[in-house]
Amino acid sequence: MSADDKFDNKAQELKGKAKEALGRATDNHEWKAEGKKDQAAGNLKNAGEKIKDAFK
Repeated sequence: MSADDKFDNKAQELKGKAKEALGRATDNHEWKAEGKKDQAAGNLKNAGEKIKDAFK
């Protein structure tokens, strides 16, 4: 897994955490859901990259 991919995936996950926290603070259900979605996407991408690395 390249460092750039790892960084991008972690950045997406952190962006999702921030968005979810902001949604909780403002009681905005849409932002909370988007934050969770961003976190899940970042985690899935990381998992995919780890699987690719395992087969190299």
